Amino acid sequence: MTNQPKRYLITAALPYANGLKHIGHLAGAYLPADIYVRYLRAQKRDVAFICGSDEHGTAIPIQAMKEGTTPRAIIDKYHELIRENFAELGISFDIYHRTSEPLHHETAQEFFTSLNSRGELEVKESEQYYDEEAKTFLADRFIVGTCPVCGNPRAYGDQCENCGTSLSPEMLINPHSTLSGRPPVRKKTSHWYLPLDRHETFLREWILQDHTDDWRASVVGQCRSWIDGGLQPRAVTRDLDWGVKVPLPDAEGKVLYVWFDAPIGYISATRQWGINTGKDWEPYWNDKETKLVHFIGKDNIVFHCIIFPIMLKLHGNILPDNVPANEFVNLEGEKMSTSRGWKLEMQDYIDDFVRKENGGEPLVDSLRYYLTTISPETKDSEFTWKGFQDAVKSGPVDNFGNFVNRTFVLMHKLCNGKVPPLHTARMDEADKNMLETIGAAKKKVEQLLEEYRFREAQFEVMALSSAANGYMQKKEPWIVVKTLGETPENQQLIDNCLHICLQVTANLAILIHPFLPFTAKKMLHMMKVVEKMLDWENAGKINLLSVGYNLRAPELLFRKIEDSEVKAQIEKLQAAKAAKEAENAAVVAAEGANPQDSAAKPGAGPQSSKAASSTAGSGAKTETSAHTKEETPAKATIVYDDFARLDLRVGKILTAEKVEKADKLLKLLVDLGSEQRTIVSGIALHFTPEEIIGRQVVVVANLAPRKMRGIESNGMILMAEDKGGKLHFVNPDNTVEPGSGVS
Repeated sequence: MTNQPKRYLITAALPYANGLKHIGHLAGAYLPADIYVRYLRAQKRDVAFICGSDEHGTAIPIQAMKEGTTPRAIIDKYHELIRENFAELGISFDIYHRTSEPLHHETAQEFFTSLNSRGELEVKESEQYYDEEAKTFLADRFIVGTCPVCGNPRAYGDQCENCGTSLSPEMLINPHSTLSGRPPVRKKTSHWYLPLDRHETFLREWILQDHTDDWRASVVGQCRSWIDGGLQPRAVTRDLDWGVKVPLPDAEGKVLYVWFDAPIGYISATRQWGINTGKDWEPYWNDKETKLVHFIGKDNIVFHCIIFPIMLKLHGNILPDNVPANEFVNLEGEKMSTSRGWKLEMQDYIDDFVRKENGGEPLVDSLRYYLTTISPETKDSEFTWKGFQDAVKSGPVDNFGNFVNRTFVLMHKLCNGKVPPLHTARMDEADKNMLETIGAAKKKVEQLLEEYRFREAQFEVMALSSAANGYMQKKEPWIVVKTLGETPENQQLIDNCLHICLQVTANLAILIHPFLPFTAKKMLHMMKVVEKMLDWENAGKINLLSVGYNLRAPELLFRKIEDSEVKAQIEKLQAAKAAKEAENAAVVAAEGANPQDSAAKPGAGPQSSKAASSTAGSGAKTETSAHTKEETPAKATIVYDDFARLDLRVGKILTAEKVEKADKLLKLLVDLGSEQRTIVSGIALHFTPEEIIGRQVVVVANLAPRKMRGIESNGMILMAEDKGGKLHFVNPDNTVEPGSGVS
């Protein structure tokens, strides 16, 4: 390859250690990263594959409250389970570290101190929600109340998980703290901010000019949306007692915000890897001859393409060469959701299809094969059990596995179990074309892997196997053998066919190894060769197996997925969903009877952790960091009569002003034609009052009035939220009269 980097640093998104991870996470970041790393290793390139658990932020103490234990117990439990899941599914990290390790705390504190001492951070004072009884600031997730849209009494301060609406604490009806059950108050606090707006010029040049052609269009598009929308300062600290302590004397009770400390976990993990291996870790982050690649899901694009690169640039580190972010994987027609019980966790698959198997390797690779086949590289994809069954049968079983098995069976039957010679004088065009196809396949696969097009690369490997199946079918050595008595020289035709098929088999082992590593190693065992044959430099060669070499008996590489297994998995999924719905209904019923007492229970006792302040002025809607984020649950199906009850009308914003002591709220005066309405809308983090005056909007006009910050709001503005979390107006293509209906 031209301009090959001196070394590679490959990272996969740090998963939150607050629960088990599902196969959507596996397909989104970890499997494609593993495929790429295995390819690089086969190329004998210097590569470090880095990952680890993200163990800070409010998600951890929240899960601890749910399980009635401590944050430390939660991270110890889930870190080990997640690490084991990855290992059993063949994800070959060089290190799987933890952000709770002292080395990470030291690294993150050094990073913060470096930026702060050079004036790259700024301190701001703001008002945050505070629980006077618990004596702690509250993150949005520690505030619950009734959703103003669907009436769910257990909506969070950032989102209603029942209807999916993005919220702010000010929008909740009867908001209360999950720690004490009491209404929160506003209290002043100071935090350190990273002024992202100072670096817009750098980002425009680095992303929108330098990487428009080589980065995925979805990644560039989301970055463009954030940059064009105007970047705002983002808090790097928060009031919380769980996390990396801010290393300043006047920062008592403050920790580094999880989105700031988590990506630094890549650096601390690399440091630990250097200690473990005796290698110098610093060039992997500081030498421009290092190629840094982040594998993530689309919900983490803003952190890895905008925020972390700014941090790296200010700290003097290298910038990522590419961020091949994937879209999401849905499950049986619905978005995966832990809160609704609609998910397929890696642990579930391992329990049902790996540990009960004899070694389990074939069905590990079956999952890897299917997830790569449906890899969401350009759009969301869908996992279905029937699709899994069909894909495994048509690809690994009937194509790849069938070819390898037929080759070995015929070699033992017709060539005494040895690699037969190649009689060049008897070669025809079909023989020559098959040998040429081997080299062509290697070049195609290599190019696609270099371009992070893993789905197409795996397809090319299977295409080589398919071509070899066709070649064997055309040659029909089982028919030719019947004529040996009449024409003994026809043994040469049999030899040529099986010699070529065996050389194809050896190449298939090399080419499939990044995708299906357990299958490749089983093939090595059958061929009685060492792992060195899997070096990429051997791919495309047509003399990998020596003439006369004895090979072992064939073993089945894959097995079919039975109809009974598909049925059992679908029934299991439906049962889990029903159980979760019943559980959620019971919680809602209990809290509806006595919301304050119910809210106080999760945080009761000495094990509860302090909650964190929401991020004023940061533009953040969620606490997403370098970890993977669960997709918003799909809304329940409604009938037409439900929709018909909504009175949707076009309005025009006449005036707009900020609501005092409410960072997210704007007070709007909206013209609806026959009347003018005051509407309070939680869009202040996305728009200034001046830029929205005169804009047309769609208004829910028959929503019951409610008071927010002492102002009666008479309606709701509908907004669209893009992949990066930015809000956009929903309005007609052409100007229409205020008051016009929407249907």
